Amino acid sequence: SSNLIIFLDSNKTKVITEDRAEDHLILKKFIFQVILASLSDVVEARLWLHDWLAIFIAQYNKAYKNVRPADSVVSHIDVDFSNCSQLQPLARLVFAFLVSPLLQVQDEHIHPDYQTYLQCLFSALEPASLRQAICPTLSSYSSLDTEAEVHQSLSRSVFTSERPIFLLDAYTDLLVYYLPTASPSIPFPPPRDCLLRSTVDRLKQERALTPRLAFIHGARDDTTTFEKYLIEDRGLDGTQLDGSTGFRSFLEEVRSRVAEFGI
Repeated sequence: SSNLIIFLDSNKTKVITEDRAEDHLILKKFIFQVILASLSDVVEARLWLHDWLAIFIAQYNKAYKNVRPADSVVSHIDVDFSNCSQLQPLARLVFAFLVSPLLQVQDEHIHPDYQTYLQCLFSALEPASLRQAICPTLSSYSSLDTEAEVHQSLSRSVFTSERPIFLLDAYTDLLVYYLPTASPSIPFPPPRDCLLRSTVDRLKQERALTPRLAFIHGARDDTTTFEKYLIEDRGLDGTQLDGSTGFRSFLEEVRSRVAEFGI
């Protein structure tokens, strides 16, 4: 899989491959490679993906001279791509792929037909939609007409009383979620003449595949459908964890793996 090794060009701002492909094409090629590997051995595909990220981060740290060859301080290894904004979503994307149903090993709650569906879906989607399907976008609203923030983190840690409403876009699912503490004065479900609802309608119209739309109130509805997308609160085996420890623990594991390469 050497054709998937990504290099940094001389000005260290653009991600390229040997054939100068754009980063969105790299993503498509990369995901397809993992899907092919998972068809024969999911465990091997997971190990390969984990190692690929560690090797990539090692190459990145070398390119930016973050760690000297003789430096044994593991904490100095940059796993957040602090010097390159284009790369910052990468580790979260890999983590999202690892905890996705597609790469879960012998999970009795995941039907093989659903994994086959995901293989076909991920293979067919264009790169921007593929990224959305693997790693959803979570936006918060301070009111039905005011978007507060688009969050990098998919975790309960972003929940605050000042932002009681959330829109989660997972490409095949559009979920509107009200915190249990949301004021009873906020209409539920949101009316059609508000910004949130118009955003939902626009996203539906832009999709090649019509997404499922659900309105979930944390005080009275089953929140499982929404919470399954809070991937940073999960371990690599998909189990629920207390707090947003899953993703950070994963990064620490990767940092230790990078250190083993002796960069």
